[in-house]
Amino acid sequence: MSTDQAPPPAWRDPRLPVSERVGALLAEMTLEEKVAQLGSRWLGKDKGATGAAGPEPEDGHDVAPMESEFGAGDALEDASRHGLGHLTRVYGSYPVSVAEGTAELVRQQRIVMESSRLGIPAIVHEECLTGFTMHGASVYPAAINWGATFDPELVERMATAIGRDMAALGVHQGLSPVLDVVRDYRWGRVEESIGEDPYLVAMVGSAYVRGLQSAGVIATLKHFAGYSASRGARNHGPVPMGRRELLDVILPPFETAIRAGGAGSVMNSYADIDGVPAGADPWLLTELLRDEWGFTGTVVSDYWSIPFLAGMHKVAAGPGEAGALALAAGIDVELPDTIGYGDELVARVRRGEVPEELVDRAARRLLTQKAELGLLDADWTPEASVAAAGAVTLDSEENRRLARELAERSIVLLDPGTALPLTGPGRTGPGRIAVIGPCADDASTFLGCYAFPNHVLPRYPGVTAGIAMPSAAESVRAEFPDAEIAYAKGCAVDGDDRSGFAEAVAAAASAEVCLAFVGDLAGLFGRGTSGEGCDAADLRLPGVQGELLDAVLATGTPVVVVVVSGRPYALGDLDGRAAALVQAFMPGEEGGPAIAGVLSGRVQPSGRLPVQIPRTPGGQPGTYLQPRLGAEHTGVSNLDPTPMFPFGHGRSYTSFTVGDLRISEARVPTDAEFAVTVRVRNTGDRDGAEVVQLYLADPIAQVTRPVRQLAGFQRVDLAAGGAADVTFTVHTDRTAFTGRDMRRLVEPGELRILVGTSAGDLPCEGSVELTGPVRPAGADRRLVTGVEVRLADS
Repeated sequence: MSTDQAPPPAWRDPRLPVSERVGALLAEMTLEEKVAQLGSRWLGKDKGATGAAGPEPEDGHDVAPMESEFGAGDALEDASRHGLGHLTRVYGSYPVSVAEGTAELVRQQRIVMESSRLGIPAIVHEECLTGFTMHGASVYPAAINWGATFDPELVERMATAIGRDMAALGVHQGLSPVLDVVRDYRWGRVEESIGEDPYLVAMVGSAYVRGLQSAGVIATLKHFAGYSASRGARNHGPVPMGRRELLDVILPPFETAIRAGGAGSVMNSYADIDGVPAGADPWLLTELLRDEWGFTGTVVSDYWSIPFLAGMHKVAAGPGEAGALALAAGIDVELPDTIGYGDELVARVRRGEVPEELVDRAARRLLTQKAELGLLDADWTPEASVAAAGAVTLDSEENRRLARELAERSIVLLDPGTALPLTGPGRTGPGRIAVIGPCADDASTFLGCYAFPNHVLPRYPGVTAGIAMPSAAESVRAEFPDAEIAYAKGCAVDGDDRSGFAEAVAAAASAEVCLAFVGDLAGLFGRGTSGEGCDAADLRLPGVQGELLDAVLATGTPVVVVVVSGRPYALGDLDGRAAALVQAFMPGEEGGPAIAGVLSGRVQPSGRLPVQIPRTPGGQPGTYLQPRLGAEHTGVSNLDPTPMFPFGHGRSYTSFTVGDLRISEARVPTDAEFAVTVRVRNTGDRDGAEVVQLYLADPIAQVTRPVRQLAGFQRVDLAAGGAADVTFTVHTDRTAFTGRDMRRLVEPGELRILVGTSAGDLPCEGSVELTGPVRPAGADRRLVTGVEVRLADS
């Protein structure tokens, strides 16, 4: 009698092509097993907690079952009886150690595999908007800070580190980056966004994708699409946007991250655009994303966005109909729990109401990723998918050095004024320093709303952050060890309690300089002043912080205002009154030392604004990317949209000039490229970095065009007295826009070339004449401007 074991089925054989393996597996699966791969399960949610998806809809409909702790094994066994597509946030739902989390992950994967006939493991996904959202993991600066670095390579290194830590703990997919282009600063999720310019968002976001995926973790682009343009900046609000704005402003970062970054997954937006929810839009999720752009990965639903089609958008009668709509539109996997893609979807297929081909389409995409991740291999085990105990340090020294570098490069010196740097040639440093404000001694104000300490720990009072997070006050004390430091909070981030004003005024009055730290505290759904569901009525500093600044400014002591925020706030009232202005956004766990270093002068500031700083709290358009009637004060309205500080602005403790513009061609066919070269020179006495920015302007076009639009940028590090030539290679595809017939085109005519250091400081001006016929610009068009830097004679 033969003792040879039967060979594993073809789909278990890693030597075969992935498509062949997936085809063999689909042929073996029942309808129930295929549908099960489209679902997910989230254990570990608190009973009644809002989690990442927010509060229950106003009608009280319970959108998902809840478990109070990880021990709900029966629920997972039942959910996995035919298999399971995803496991949701095993590490990111409540505070667990690495050992506890890996043990729980192995337990859940074992249940998934042993509860079903085929034994297919689940994909494990986690949030990673400011790092791996897990207790004790490094918290990097928020995405708005990534944009402020204007440094895609640095962001790629950060994402690689994040992916490495996640992959070591058996995580396969990360729900980041957010590629929503900021359209209204009042929106709570500005902090999660990279900036207000589509090219900046595209380049930085694509770098994040490359970094995360280089570590073996699938990146998820979100929120596809239009989420950031909601009416009144209200979270989940309807989006009154035309197709042209969607195509020219909102969608390019997603297209670039797919075509240039290779992103493996896309998450739909909660929003509806002109009445059509993104989760039920086949034009968006199939015709554009797949047929035109060639995307081959998975589309996953934002949390509970499928039942929201019924409960909130009211385009479906119930979860089952919502699931049918979403599947037909192109959503492959439902997160975070299975509601629309459950037994009712099976029944609808059985009744002939939903074509089984749609199930096969989605299952094939999901199973392809599982095969590529190794989850279908015969020798894959949950135990081998996680690192050995003690082998992973989630907040390593390497991580912290990277977090510090990002924080330092993201801090924007708006105006050094008369006070900064506090030390340096001719300055010995102040002997008495007042440190005041609600962001001065609370390091949680440095963190975004998806950082674990702000996202999860508010539900677990008494649990420490699990990482070192020096506050601004602590960092100032360390930076100025010989100075006398007086601290006073003054007021809370929000609310109307002014009882601490007197102490803050007294501290400021007795000091040589006052460092005022004001801004935001990130949270979820009204439990903060920034973050998901924390939208602002206007752009005044929250609470009574503006009054606190007025009080300390009245002392006559020089006041350096440091804004630690998730959105830009209107600072016009401080013009001419503050001794210096600094914008730190949300600089992460190393934000305190980074800010203190910039204030002292130890760190050379080099951040640039990824969003404008408005002068007044209302009445101006949300971003610089506007046609003339929206961007300039033409006299047709009494409201002046001119910002206090423009997009791309940032100062340093040295000086730079940008000049010697050279354009390779005066006339260029509409299907060719040209080169733009400028010389940037460090004319000061300190080493530093400048961000050279190329803008294009189309003076006459068949539709209104932005006054100027970023088309290329390059961060250049230069020694004192050093110079470099920066050459941008621009294909005419980069001038394409959506014409009157809703087709993207390159149009002949004059093209203005503008180069400088911000959207408001463009000393180099020239032009190119585009010649020849109007040319269609399809999905194969060039998306990226080439850049070369060569050191020049100083």
